Order: sequence, then structure tokens, then C-alpha cells
Amino acid sequence: MVTPEKFRVGLVQTACGLDPQVNLDLAIRKVREAAAKGAQIICLEELFRSQYFCREEDARLFDLAETIPGPSTDALSPVAKELGVVIIASLFEKRAIGLYHNTVAVIDADGTLLGIYRKMHIPDDPLFFEKFYFTPGDLGFRAFDTKFGRIAVLICWDQWYPEAARLASLTGAKILFYPTAIGWHPAEKAEFGVAQHDAWRTAQRAHAIANGIFVAAVNRVGFEGPPDRGLEFWGQSFVSDPFGRVLAEASHDQEEILIVECDVNVMEEVRRGWPFLRDRRIDAYGPIVNRFLA
Repeated sequence: MVTPEKFRVGLVQTACGLDPQVNLDLAIRKVREAAAKGAQIICLEELFRSQYFCREEDARLFDLAETIPGPSTDALSPVAKELGVVIIASLFEKRAIGLYHNTVAVIDADGTLLGIYRKMHIPDDPLFFEKFYFTPGDLGFRAFDTKFGRIAVLICWDQWYPEAARLASLTGAKILFYPTAIGWHPAEKAEFGVAQHDAWRTAQRAHAIANGIFVAAVNRVGFEGPPDRGLEFWGQSFVSDPFGRVLAEASHDQEEILIVECDVNVMEEVRRGWPFLRDRRIDAYGPIVNRFLA
């Protein structure tokens, strides 16, 4: 497969309502807008078909899950084929009765479902009760050979783990996509909000630098839930180049589509100057598989 030297990504940042069909229809409209603006690989935010339901533990919300292939991929695949674009769709997967995952489906530009990635790291924090809903992924860190080049996808909480970014990068991917749903707790924003957002942005720029790879983070916007127990999603989707430079960034509160061209030659330049992959001591990293070393 010949890898294009340049490819254009489209990041779709939206607010999500209560009706999954309305959210799906909105996503399709935004995919069309992104394609019209020249995007070739279009990434939707984490769990775009619903509001972020993990704010609470409620067994009735398992009804939001769907199979893959299923209704969302059936709707998105013809759009990908019609427009000739790759679509990265984050879904609540029903794998079997009682077995659910937080999963991304990657649809190629001919409408083919290339495969899925299941979120490996599952958080359990106030208003982020994902362990109630999701079984950790069992497919490892995967790459997908799309029409426009090899990509890898990780999901939200995965973005804090350098091991995940490294292993995904070692697949030969040219870009790491992170569909995301992250925001501020109302009681924390005033004191910690700036630092929380800066840590999130810095961590992903560091993945780009350490691995000499493009990184794209796609977040949602809007306030979801009760005023005192909801989340204000901070948006600010962005793309970083392999040197950690932010090429484009969305606002914190508006629906937006970012279109960013990524030049694979930048990867070559950065990895020649900072040959971190060459200098890795793979003979000495065995202890990394231990939980703790003290």
C-alpha cells in the first residue's frame, strides 16, 4: 500500500442531545460538511450518539448500546462510500448479552468496516463511572490501513497513558486519534479548571513528541446533567504535529469542524532529529509489565 505524503483530517466537535437518532443525523451532516471542506479522515467525538451517560450508574442506560456492525455503521458506511472519506465512529458496543465495550469503528473510504478498537483503560471517577458499563478492551493497540494512510485510534482515558501511545505508534501509524468526552466538574472548575485542561493538552502533545507522530484529540462541548452534578465539556479539539506544535485548535464552547493537513515528511524530519525510537532500550524495559516495583 502506497502511503500518501499528505492527508487531511477533519475533527467534528459538537454538543450532544438526548435523542440518539438526532445525534446521528447531526454527525452525518457534520461529516458531509467536513468532506466538503476537504477532509479525508473524519473523526467523531467519543460516544457521539448520546449524552455522556456514564455520569451515573443506571442499568436502563445499557439500552443505548448497539452491535457492530449495527445501526450506526449501517448509516455511516454509505456516507463514507458516497463521499470517499474515512470515518472514525465511537460507539457503545453490545458485544453479547451482558458484555459491553466502549468501541471505535473505522470505516474506510469505500464504505468497508476495516475493524474496531475497544477502549483499553476504563476510568472510575466521580461523574465518570465507566467501569459500570464497559469491559476493558481485548484487541490490543491496533493500526488500520485506510485509503489515506495507516492510522491508530485510542479513546479518551487512554490518552493519559504513554504506554498506549507508544504501542499504537509502533504499529507504523502516522497519526493517533483520540475521540474524547472530558470536561469540568462544576465544583472544581474555578480552582482546578485551567490546570486540568492544560494537563490534558500537554499529555497528548507529549505523546506526539515522544513518538514523532501526529496526534488528534476530538472532544465534545456543552453542559450535560443537573447543574450541581453535571459536566461542562471543554471542547478545544486539536491536532498536534510530531514536534508538539498545535496546528489547529477549536473553541471551548462552540460546535466546530477543524480541517488540518498533516505532512508525513514532518514525521521523517522529526524522527531523524530526535531518534527516540532508535535509542529505546527495549532490552531493559521488561519490568514495565509489573504493577509496581518498590
